[in-house]
Amino acid sequence: MYGVNSSRLTPRYFILNGIPKLEAAHTWISLTFCIMYIIAVLGNCGLIHLISHKEVLHRPMYYFLSLLSLTDANACTLHVPNMLCIFCFNLKGIDFIACLVHVFFIHMLTSMECGVLMLMALDCYVAICYPLRYSTILTNTAITKVGFATCSRSVLLTIPFTFLITHLPFCRGNLIHHTYCDHMSLAKLSCGSIKIDAIYGLVAVILIAGFDIFCTCMSYTLIICAVVNLSSADACHKDFSTCTSHIGAIVITYVPAFFNFFTHHFGGRSIPHHVNIFIANLYMLLPPTLNPIVSEMKTKQIREGVIKLFFTEKDILSMS
Repeated sequence: MYGVNSSRLTPRYFILNGIPKLEAAHTWISLTFCIMYIIAVLGNCGLIHLISHKEVLHRPMYYFLSLLSLTDANACTLHVPNMLCIFCFNLKGIDFIACLVHVFFIHMLTSMECGVLMLMALDCYVAICYPLRYSTILTNTAITKVGFATCSRSVLLTIPFTFLITHLPFCRGNLIHHTYCDHMSLAKLSCGSIKIDAIYGLVAVILIAGFDIFCTCMSYTLIICAVVNLSSADACHKDFSTCTSHIGAIVITYVPAFFNFFTHHFGGRSIPHHVNIFIANLYMLLPPTLNPIVSEMKTKQIREGVIKLFFTEKDILSMS
């Protein structure tokens, strides 16, 4: 089970134990999560297809939305199939290197999602506060640069997680009470000091989520200041309506994320461990499942594009 490298014990594999104390409900949980996964993949891939093929959607707002859909689709695809193998086929073993790869991509994609939501908030700010300069500020080159910068930040701040894990001595077994490899879940199996891991985890959260939330809050503060100064009530409603899908995405993403983070780091024994794991799994699936639905319901152009995909123009006219 263990391979020895100098004075450090490194397990050859880990065992992902799923959700302890909910073994009897694993079948129902896997069925529910499988349905959510199918909806998430179809919804996000459909949204990417729609935005890439409809010229009317070739605008910065929709480019950012397609980037969010790509991130969501990859995040749930990385997580759900492995979880279903644990619940349905009892395939719980995962190689040490594969576990490190899991840690890297899980943290990278979740931080990427935060970054894209921040970019969408800045897009709303420019669209409402500088409508005449919108197309000159958010050019394709600018969108590519900020997208690359967001991805690079996620990669660079996630790499230390895997580096820290490889330098820990593991002597508390190889059983992980989770459905995927998480940085702190792995660190807690170590018999060495994990103070640096815990500190870096908090630093990374501040640098990623803290910075993104600050920028998002500042954007919406400036948006509200600009909108309340408008003389027309219709103009106020129109400007706010352009942000509703983004606000929905923020709520869907950050509420389970904050609950998962604070219960994991500060909940202690007040919240059962299996509840923490269930919420963590919900956090990985809820945003990818609901974001395409919210975008379709709240964005007229996407809603019309979806209708045209399934119905001909003659059918649309007959329905109206």
